[in-house]
Amino acid sequence: MRRSRAANGATPRPDGASPLGRVLEFMQLLWAVDHGLTRMSKRMERTLGVTGPQRLAVRIVGRNPGISAGALAETLHVHPSTLTGVLRRLVERGVLERVRDPSDARRALLRLTRRGREVDAMRSGTVEALVRGAMASLSSADLAAAGRVLARLGHALANERRPITGGAPPRRPSLAAAGASPTTC
Repeated sequence: MRRSRAANGATPRPDGASPLGRVLEFMQLLWAVDHGLTRMSKRMERTLGVTGPQRLAVRIVGRNPGISAGALAETLHVHPSTLTGVLRRLVERGVLERVRDPSDARRALLRLTRRGREVDAMRSGTVEALVRGAMASLSSADLAAAGRVLARLGHALANERRPITGGAPPRRPSLAAAGASPTTC
């Protein structure tokens, strides 16, 4: 007699609890999404000529003509140096153009070219088409909850500054040891 396996490949426990636990199961889902985004991005590059991150940059520039590279990096939640290569490739492929800011000659502003407007207008074969399809069957409440979870996780990841050491995390003092009552925290 063979035991059935859960979707994650682990043998389910008789009490119905996850054999991995909530955190590892959630991380497993995040990695699946990350893998899917990477795979779809590579397919987009082969079929549409732009990767998923490049397309997202094009979509944002299309909605904000004349945006600066710094503002685009802030919108994408990436460091400006991370965006440099993406923008360079889009300019080289004739999708974006850099124009000098009339109020500050040291700063470049981004605009779509004719080819960029074509990329911006694409509606099938893109990551966002798949996301749109997946979101279509979800309620507004589910989408709002997912947004809150992802925003909190993104904020935690963006603000984590401690070096990764591989050891156990430092113990936090208990509320009682810190002199605080549970109602003051």
